[in-house]
Amino acid sequence: MYLLIVTGMSGAGKSTALDALEELGYYCVDNLPSPMLPAFVQMCAKANPPIERAAVTVDGRESLLSADPEEVQRTLKKLSCRYEILFLDARDEVLMERYNEVRRRHPLGEGGDAASGVRLERAYLGNMLAHADYVLDTSDVAARDVPKLMGKVLPEIGSPHMNLVICSFGYKRGVPVDADIVLDTRFAENPYYVPELRKLSGLDEPVINFLKDKPLMQDVLNWAVNLVKKALPYYEQQGKNLLRLCFGCTGGRHRSVYAAEAVAKRLREEGIPVRVYHRDLMLEAADIESRMMH
Repeated sequence: MYLLIVTGMSGAGKSTALDALEELGYYCVDNLPSPMLPAFVQMCAKANPPIERAAVTVDGRESLLSADPEEVQRTLKKLSCRYEILFLDARDEVLMERYNEVRRRHPLGEGGDAASGVRLERAYLGNMLAHADYVLDTSDVAARDVPKLMGKVLPEIGSPHMNLVICSFGYKRGVPVDADIVLDTRFAENPYYVPELRKLSGLDEPVINFLKDKPLMQDVLNWAVNLVKKALPYYEQQGKNLLRLCFGCTGGRHRSVYAAEAVAKRLREEGIPVRVYHRDLMLEAADIESRMMH
């Protein structure tokens, strides 16, 4: 697992940075207290499927919890995963101007005052700045351009190419909350009800052969491939870095898995990079095993 710790001055663009990372498929948590980081890393490792990339913001609000800067560093050194620190900064006058423009209270300021808040936060974060792997100055950068600036140190963010993820899932466990396009494959006959196919999945040849000639299946897959090819340039024009196409069926093991793999294969043949993950593949296998035992 890789963990990116986004820190820096309030008003320098940490929330915008976290949004950009979420668009790229990072599992993101805002303002996670540093003592909780080791447990967070363990939770990510135990997730199904395991979370491979995560990002959290850790900032000056730690001081409100009486967290010592040196203790924060000691906590980071104990993490059981690879991590890096991205520090976002800006000139003090710019930070104060940004707070005054939106009339927000500074979390560390005396009575919400921006000037005292910036001064206290900079003193507290000096240790994080000293240990940062990447430091970016957003003083003269508009909020919408922060992701482009991040691309200078994190190439995948600055990549002009769309990242396409195809996912399979089971409706019984809910539609993925991060889905952009959802296609339902429950119109096809369910291999679950064929005894010899029940324990197999959409990755297995017998299930593939069973599904590929079902009425409407190839029409839906053709439509999905054409939709992605036509829509990707328009998503890129809108500045979107990640598109999630999700196929659903009842349990997320047979029909949706087959459809996701089939569409991914065809798009790769067209030269379009695709990542595939099957959210409920193993969970449904365990459910099927349990049902068959009773």
